[in-house]
Amino acid sequence: MLFLFEKTSFAKFLLKNNHSSFYQIEKYFHFFSTFVSIFKKNMDKKLLKSKVISGKEIQISGSKSETNRLLVLQALYPQIVIQNTSSSDDSEAMQKALKNNTEVIDIHHAGTAMRFLTAFFASQAGKSVILTGSQRMKERPIHILVTALRDLGAEISYLETEGFPPLHIEGKNMYINSVDISANVSSQYISALMLIAPSLPNGLKICLNGEVTSAPYINMTISLLTEIGIKALFDGKTIDIAPLKTISPKTIVVESDWSSASYWYSFVALSEESTSLTLSNYKKNSLQGDCILAEIYTFFGVETVFLNNKIMLYKKEQTKKSFFEYNLINAPDIAQTIAVTCFALGVTCHLSGLHTLKIKETDRLKALHTELTKLGADIEITTDSLYIKEKKQIHSGVAINTYNDHRMAMAFAPLMLQTDLTINNCEVVSKSYPSFWNDVENVLSSDFF
Repeated sequence: MLFLFEKTSFAKFLLKNNHSSFYQIEKYFHFFSTFVSIFKKNMDKKLLKSKVISGKEIQISGSKSETNRLLVLQALYPQIVIQNTSSSDDSEAMQKALKNNTEVIDIHHAGTAMRFLTAFFASQAGKSVILTGSQRMKERPIHILVTALRDLGAEISYLETEGFPPLHIEGKNMYINSVDISANVSSQYISALMLIAPSLPNGLKICLNGEVTSAPYINMTISLLTEIGIKALFDGKTIDIAPLKTISPKTIVVESDWSSASYWYSFVALSEESTSLTLSNYKKNSLQGDCILAEIYTFFGVETVFLNNKIMLYKKEQTKKSFFEYNLINAPDIAQTIAVTCFALGVTCHLSGLHTLKIKETDRLKALHTELTKLGADIEITTDSLYIKEKKQIHSGVAINTYNDHRMAMAFAPLMLQTDLTINNCEVVSKSYPSFWNDVENVLSSDFF
């Protein structure tokens, strides 16, 4: 991300001119960050009512979740070659941070990068970094991971608010090989520990306390470790990872991102019968938890046909049932898309297992409540669920706020098949799917902005 390099160069200039304090640097960066953020994100897109051109094909870049895990493993084991990496801002930020040799590393909005890099830098003996991010990143808790790393011998301190970034990390050799961690908040804390585990002198045993959230992401990490030759076991409550100093050369092709596919499932679900779209590059036996989309969207009349390394989404029939209920504890990132699909189709829905949505790019439950209400929805939320009552009318001309959340922008876009609307700060999609609006333009029957 160009932003990271620009900021890094600026940091060098300030340090050379005796502005060595982290807080002094942050003061200078504040205006710079704000300007770049406004320039990149403060673009609104008016979407005019349209329809999907059946038969179009979309190429989606590699999974952000797989890419970010593999980038950390590649930094530990350079013998790994990665193909079809994610083009997302988050993966670009991760890639550049891993190559960055400066004292201050700013990962902006990249939550996965914050968690994974905290563990990575803590395990790099002799490496000293300040890991920071956007204002929202400074509001996203990280104390569970930091506590676990400290228990292993890491030296990490909070520079502003206790329990939150920015962090000052002094890399250490960590010889303790067992740690307990809460499993019911974020699976990324657990995966962060798992990724550095084989590089630790004695490996690592991770004991999980409480109900495990987003277990498919833990299984994804296990599978990638196993694929490069590391012994890794997960029995549901305990993870055991053996140490390994070197691996044999390995090339891994990243599967395309299922979270990004969710928006196309919604587009097809809101289309007329017999509409189809083809997406590349997907596997039937995916490591990604969001592949559950293929099962979920049968409720909305969408059939998934696997064709070699592609999937065809086909609108087989209109939705016949009026109530949809699902526990998304293992796939919370697709909650916004499903909620909007249900609202658009006039389906009453109850989605649960959503407690992690409060600590994402924004409080996604509150954001959904606010924006769907503007569109005419009757919606109720709790700390871990939402309930939308059936409603046939959708207000036209509504401007949807995105709250610096890429998924808010993309989840609401399919509503353009039923009404005109505006997506504010539309370029926030670059966090995970930079080509999204180009792809939308490509599959629609008329100009939409």
